[in-house]
Amino acid sequence: MSSLISLTSDDHVIRAIRADEWQAVKRLRLDALRDPVAHLAFLETYEKAAAEPDTFWQGRAERSGEGADGARQFIAEGPDGAWVGTLTVLVEEAGSTDWAGFAVDRKQGHVVGVFMQPGYRGIGLTEALFAAGVEWAWGVGAERVRLIVHEENGRAQGFYRKVGFVPSGVTVALEQASGESELEFVLEKS
Repeated sequence: MSSLISLTSDDHVIRAIRADEWQAVKRLRLDALRDPVAHLAFLETYEKAAAEPDTFWQGRAERSGEGADGARQFIAEGPDGAWVGTLTVLVEEAGSTDWAGFAVDRKQGHVVGVFMQPGYRGIGLTEALFAAGVEWAWGVGAERVRLIVHEENGRAQGFYRKVGFVPSGVTVALEQASGESELEFVLEKS
């Protein structure tokens, strides 16, 4: 897949990040963690992320930048070059165990870190990010793509259904919040 997808309607670009863009990766992640529903959308807090050293962000960008094998972070870039949205796809290999301790039975992509700046929601950029991420996952041999969403994050669940993901029936209990859980949504390769 090409690392650039142009959206002709509004001059935004969807592309994979480069390893040297770690400062922009950090800025956008911190913006995401300030979102009013960040406590439902992310397992990380703003305070924890803001305290990470530059080497953490450099490593994150290297591991998910263009050319990385096991992960790819995509961003939506505005006409002025500002990053307005992002998502990352992690590759989970068959025979491994995922972050929650579940066995991975086939190669899959795992979408994480989905965020769009509020002023850019609802104009097709998030759909374009998902299209790029899913296309990349299929291109590296994933048999399905999945994501995990908080049971109370109705806005996100509605969007994921809109782009073809469906609940798998798998529930993941959250350790840090007693009684709360997340739901797995999947998109099967057709």
